[in-house]
Amino acid sequence: MKQVMLYCRAGFEKECAGEVQEKATNIEVFGFPRLVKNSGYVLFECYQDGDAERLIRELDFRNLIFTRQFFAVACSFEDLPEQDRVTPLLSELGEIEAFPRCGDLRVETPDTNEAKSLLKFCRKFTVPLRQALRGKGLLFHKENTKKPVLHVCFVKPGHCYVGYSYSDNNSAFFMGIPRLKFPSDAPSRSTLKLEEAFHVFIPRPEWDERLASGMWAVDLGACPGGWTYQLVKRSMFVHAVDNGMMADSLMDTGQVKHHMEDGFKFEPLKKNVTWLVCDMIEKPSRVAQLMGEWLIRGWAKEAIFNLKLPMKGRYEEVSEDIENLKLFFKENQVQFKLQAKHLYHDREEITVHVQILSRISPY
Repeated sequence: MKQVMLYCRAGFEKECAGEVQEKATNIEVFGFPRLVKNSGYVLFECYQDGDAERLIRELDFRNLIFTRQFFAVACSFEDLPEQDRVTPLLSELGEIEAFPRCGDLRVETPDTNEAKSLLKFCRKFTVPLRQALRGKGLLFHKENTKKPVLHVCFVKPGHCYVGYSYSDNNSAFFMGIPRLKFPSDAPSRSTLKLEEAFHVFIPRPEWDERLASGMWAVDLGACPGGWTYQLVKRSMFVHAVDNGMMADSLMDTGQVKHHMEDGFKFEPLKKNVTWLVCDMIEKPSRVAQLMGEWLIRGWAKEAIFNLKLPMKGRYEEVSEDIENLKLFFKENQVQFKLQAKHLYHDREEITVHVQILSRISPY
């Protein structure tokens, strides 16, 4: 296997391609990306047979910013017959000795308006394909979340890529997208960005501990309260910092203290803050520096924040900002865990999560 399929937001193929090229080279997997603008996916062509398997096993999916999902391509079809699409798939996969027995099946499309028209077909096709794969021993009879995931990605009618990913090194979500519903009482749609970040960055078994009721949080640039809403919904108390007005519905809860101040100048009076969140429209380097200063001073234990992307050099900009932030932590003897993703509900921005593990700091 020499190809890896990577899903991304339409319009960000260049960033996805540049990132996987760099990360692959770092682990000595060499190749080149194939991409079509606004297609919603990238195909990375490895020079050596078997390197696609190496890439999806050794390249940490969590460290890929612009990739929503990836899988090693075992075979592809450009013109599957409408009368019987199952038989050619089974026949081809049956000839591949190295293809693993999988624990789940996902029949997907890239996230584009054109491809999404195929989703209804994908749902219908999943049922007979799953039964046939189980009959041939290519899929376990019961879903097994510890085994590889079998992916069939239709980019056009009859044109698909078939392969697999590892369940401990992929996105757990169909098409790499958490399916979230906008709450009707939320002040703005931006609330979904923070909710998605919790799903992507915080393991669900740890929610009771790390997103616990009674915690204190700070929301910098809070107006009108989309991100504050997520914190209040989890029974946290929030310092909402913004010169604009907050939604009355949030203020009426009694869980929100509104500070009409500049988010870059605000300092909490009590150092009892667990969560710092920030969605301010500002230069990404400036926001990253502010988050770093809060965390090394011990003003917060975890942070989720957005870095707005420039029109050009988007990958280069965020890479530099993240590396500078990591260096800042290391210089201040702070141990940390950092993740960054271009989430589904993000637009021209990425979302970063930092958890402080320990610190030896003068603050």
